[in-house]
Parts: sequence; structure tokens; C-alpha cells
Amino acid sequence: MKHLIIVFALAALAGCGVETATTAATGAAIKAKEVEEGKKTMEQAQQKIDQAMQQAQSRAEKAGDADK
Repeated sequence: MKHLIIVFALAALAGCGVETATTAATGAAIKAKEVEEGKKTMEQAQQKIDQAMQQAQSRAEKAGDADK
């Protein structure tokens, strides 16, 4: 009987460990997805900045040509 109680206690404790590990893995997966989305957002922002700079440079060149 004592051995049966010990087995059940160990099984219960092992179950808690599995749940904790699963929760940690899920949290890590969510963070990885957030990082990936952050990178995509940063790339999109950089592209918009590059486009705006090209437009500003183009306008400046056109204004310089108009002055000549």
C-alpha cells in the first residue's frame, strides 16, 4: 500500500512538471512569434522610410532643375 501511494505521488508530481514544461514551451513559442512579427514590422517601416527619402530626393532634384 505504501508503494502505491508513493507511485501516485510521484505520478502527480511528474504531471505538474509536464504542465510547467508545456506552459514554458508555449510561452517561448508565443515570444518567438512576437519577435518575428516585430522584425516584419521593422522591415516594413524601413521600406516606407526608404521610399519617403527617395521621394524627397526626387523632389529636391526637380526643384534644383527648375531653378536652372
